[in-house]
Amino acid sequence: MVQNFYLFQFGPDLMGSTTLSDEQVRFIESGVSISAASRDVRRVPSVSKVVACRVAADRRQVTILVDAAQAGQLLQDVAGSGSMAVVFCLPSSHRTLQLKGHDARQVPLADGDAELAERHRTAFADDLLPLGYALPFALATHGFQAERLRALSFTLSDLFEQTPGPNAGMRLEPEA
Repeated sequence: MVQNFYLFQFGPDLMGSTTLSDEQVRFIESGVSISAASRDVRRVPSVSKVVACRVAADRRQVTILVDAAQAGQLLQDVAGSGSMAVVFCLPSSHRTLQLKGHDARQVPLADGDAELAERHRTAFADDLLPLGYALPFALATHGFQAERLRALSFTLSDLFEQTPGPNAGMRLEPEA
């Protein structure tokens, strides 16, 4: 899986103007593998698994859900820097998108977030099973405790194609 986060290079020309397409929203809210990264004041990175994602109606505000026990350093670094890069990869196809934001912050959980995380976990497992992975493994990779869920939200500033191949690393233009 591609995990090339490049946290510190935000495109000032696109900051705050990038919008996800309907298809991109469907993709990142599906059963994809999600990882998020931030950095501390010394620019030392932190990375955590993400258990679900939801996108606001404006298709610019993205909220990810993490288990605080697994994402403690990430939560701390987001609070200090506001920087976040999130990678979404579908294991069965290796299709990968990377989203970045510079105003990331912890926000209250929304009603239904625990159920969203459970649906995401099941959808992720459904993608892994045909690849030969056992159900317990597939479910464990997105394990979480509902009482430890935390939400991190950011305004999309940059969007990149990261699927392995000739277009990996290409900045995607905002939806017209």
